[in-house]
Amino acid sequence: MPSQQGSPTVRRLMLGQELRLLRERKKLTGAKAARELGWSPSKVSRIEAAKTMPSAEDIKAMGKLYKADDDKLEELFGLLRDADQRGWWEDYEDALPGEYTRLLGLEAEATFQRSWEPQVVPGLLQTEDYAREVILATRGIARITHSGVRSRVEARLDRQRRVLRRPEPSMLNVVLDEAVLMRRFGEPSVMREQMDHLLEISLTPHISVRVLTLESLHPVNTGAFIHLKFPEFDDVVYLEQLYNAQFVEDLGLVAGYETAFDHIRSEALDEDESRVLIQRKAMLWRR
Repeated sequence: MPSQQGSPTVRRLMLGQELRLLRERKKLTGAKAARELGWSPSKVSRIEAAKTMPSAEDIKAMGKLYKADDDKLEELFGLLRDADQRGWWEDYEDALPGEYTRLLGLEAEATFQRSWEPQVVPGLLQTEDYAREVILATRGIARITHSGVRSRVEARLDRQRRVLRRPEPSMLNVVLDEAVLMRRFGEPSVMREQMDHLLEISLTPHISVRVLTLESLHPVNTGAFIHLKFPEFDDVVYLEQLYNAQFVEDLGLVAGYETAFDHIRSEALDEDESRVLIQRKAMLWRR
């Protein structure tokens, strides 16, 4: 399990970021630092990008080269210890894509999430039956065993508990396209339960759910994305595609996604109007 210091995924990224900042303050390029350390340039690059976990000896060598003081070294070793912990999501590694497990590791420490979803109810807000049907729907293009489906559903429910019900949960801002409320997964009873759950969870103080109606102007032509904010780390945007996913970390591009979300949200119904629409859709699924 992760230490009380936070998510090991975030700590790995913070460690790489701190090492990069130390190098840059000494006006060293990655290639120059690698020569001084007797390493390949790719090793320095991979450590800074959190692709490779450095050893304690690596930290000592880099700290010496960058002339880090004792307090900074202690901070780096603390990050290394936390980064080496095991996250809860690693119990599901065999059933989940690698980039998705990285998302779970990141959002474990995010203080704010913005999510635009034009196709399905976001995983954090799905009921168990709806989640199962969404996962089963992918079997037309991907081979997933019965145990794989079960593990993915369990991971999704575990994710909800750990993100939405932790002592200090992150703020969750969601905008759904109206089509999400109309696209059927499973029997009508599954959709009824999902609509009821959306209504209930939208009343939670730290969760905001808005709907962009089909009649509304669509100010941004983009697929689904999740924008994560952290207290001590740069924002990250997560994009999920058909067979893979990617993270946007360039600050300029991340700012663009933040602006895009604001545009979409400005055209959506407010929270009370959204609940009325969701309730209407729930009644249709009861017929």
